[in-house]
Amino acid sequence: MQNVNPKTALRGHFARDEKGSASIEMVIMIPLIFFVVLSIFTLFDAFRQYTMHQKAAYTLGDMISRETLPIDGDYMDGSLALFNTLTRDPQESTVRVSIVRYDSQNEIMKLDWSKTRGYATELTNQSVRDWTEKLPAMVHNERIIIVETFANYTPPFRTGLEQREIKNFIFTRPRYAPQVLWTDS
Repeated sequence: MQNVNPKTALRGHFARDEKGSASIEMVIMIPLIFFVVLSIFTLFDAFRQYTMHQKAAYTLGDMISRETLPIDGDYMDGSLALFNTLTRDPQESTVRVSIVRYDSQNEIMKLDWSKTRGYATELTNQSVRDWTEKLPAMVHNERIIIVETFANYTPPFRTGLEQREIKNFIFTRPRYAPQVLWTDS
């Protein structure tokens, strides 16, 4: 009788046996495929939200640029409500509208007015004075409407994309009047 090492016999038998390998591969790959699908869905949702917020901000900028009468607090409340409707965003968001003008003698921007609805603060003269690089070339005392929107984005799944704030900075020239006015009435 031949003397056979039991360890060698077992290793040889299991090394050549391929039964059940597809099941093991499936158990390893299914969670990985599921994670990739959730990640793709989360990225798609993030880009969709960014796009909706940007389109809504452009809509507000275009709407305000067409105003010939002074806007007021009710107009700002309606702008925030419109923004929330267009973005279908259940989370808290902010709309800030500012009118700035260019002072070519000092080569700075000056603030006419800034109003906000939501959690952001209003701009000051100091905060806009260096915005000549952010805005297009303007002639002396030309005014521009700046619409900024802020909204928190929470991804639908935890796949590595963290909660973040969606910010938009839109500028538009007034269309039918030399400037958009604010009234407190």
